[in-house]
Amino acid sequence: MIVFLGVAMIAVFMFLILTKRTTPVIALILVPGVFAIIAQASGVATVPDGGVTGAIMNSIRDFAPTAALLVFAIIYFGLMIDVGLFDPLIRGILRAVGNSPVRLVVGTAVLASVVSFDGDGSTTFIITV
Repeated sequence: MIVFLGVAMIAVFMFLILTKRTTPVIALILVPGVFAIIAQASGVATVPDGGVTGAIMNSIRDFAPTAALLVFAIIYFGLMIDVGLFDPLIRGILRAVGNSPVRLVVGTAVLASVVSFDGDGSTTFIITV
């Protein structure tokens, strides 16, 4: 039964997104919450510590520091891009690749590798793209 609820949740999520009835953010927030309430009310899943709302609050409490760190990392690296911290590295790679598309792909991979040393995928995307 829990597998059926999981598949139904994904189907509802995809339906809402593909038919543009809601934005992905709203669907990612509401659909799992509604299905969690359905699972608990039907007895398929039991959630200790205050039910679904308690589980949601525990998850938010655990995730909030990571989310805050990610937001500030994006702001920091955005500022570093604006002041030109990565311009010498990018100029050097562009000088090395010239006009060759194949070398450009390799240069982009090198830039992504160097930038990804901080371990944050979102900042790697921001700097590389």
